[in-house]
Amino acid sequence: MKRWLVFALMAIAVASLLVGCGSSSVQGEENNGTGSKGKSGKTVLDRLENTNTVKVAFEGTYPPFNYMDEKNEFAGFDVDISKELANRLGVEAEFIATKWDGLIGGLKADKFDIVIGQMTVTEDRKKSVDFTDPYVITGSVLVTREDTDDITELDDIKGKKVGTGGGTTFEEVANSVDGAEVKLYKAVGDYIQDLTNKRLDVIINDQLLMSYNIQENNLPIKISSDILNKDEIGMAVNKGNEDFVEKVNEALDAMREDGTYNEIYKKWFGTEPLEN
Repeated sequence: MKRWLVFALMAIAVASLLVGCGSSSVQGEENNGTGSKGKSGKTVLDRLENTNTVKVAFEGTYPPFNYMDEKNEFAGFDVDISKELANRLGVEAEFIATKWDGLIGGLKADKFDIVIGQMTVTEDRKKSVDFTDPYVITGSVLVTREDTDDITELDDIKGKKVGTGGGTTFEEVANSVDGAEVKLYKAVGDYIQDLTNKRLDVIINDQLLMSYNIQENNLPIKISSDILNKDEIGMAVNKGNEDFVEKVNEALDAMREDGTYNEIYKKWFGTEPLEN
C-alpha cells in the first residue's frame, strides 16, 4: 500500500487510540436495562437540575461527526450540536465515548443522559429507547475504487464482495440483495483499507461520512451511487423521559429557526441540510 494511503487510513482510525485521554471517559459494553428511570431512580431532568451537566454519549471515532482532534479534545458536527443544545438547556455538556454496541445499554444504565452519535431511528431501537425529532437526514451510498464503473446501483452488488459496519442500517441494506457476499467490520477504516487493497469490491456507508473522508484524506475511492435509502438520525433518550425529549425538540426547533443549525451543518459539510 502506498505510504500516503497508510497515513490517510491512520487518520481515520487515530481517534480510537485517543479516546479516554483527558477528562472524558470511555465506557465499555453495557447491556443491562433497568427501567424507565434507570439505576438512579431519577429522570434526566432531575439529574440535569442537580448537576447542571448533560452527559452526551457517542463513539468518538466517527469523523466528521464525533472524534478526538489534534488538541485531544472532542470535535465534530455532533459535538457542536451538543454544545449548542446544552447551552440552550442552561447546562454544560460532558462527553463520554462508548463502543457502538454499548450505547443503548449504557443509556439505560444511567451511564449518560442522551446519545447524540448518528443513531438511525428504527422501529427495533424504538422498543428500547425514545428518540427526539431527527437532527440529521442522510442516507447510505455505494463506494468503489476509482477505476470501478459497473457498480452504480444497489442490485449491482449481487455476486460482489461487500464491506460494511456490523449492527448498522448499512448492514441491512447490504443483506437486502440476494447473492451479495457481505463482510462485516467494526471500524470504517478497516473496510476502506480492504476496498483499496482489492479485498472488497464495494463498501456501503453514509454519504456525508464518505464525502468528508474521501476529500479530507484524498482517498482513491469514489461514491458511485445515488442515496440508496434515506436515514433519519435522532438523539436517543432512555424511556420515561418524555419531558426531556420535549425540551430537546424545542431547542432543536429554535436552532433551526434562528439559523444556528444551518451554520453548524455548513461548517462541517459545506452544503445545505437535506429536508424531511
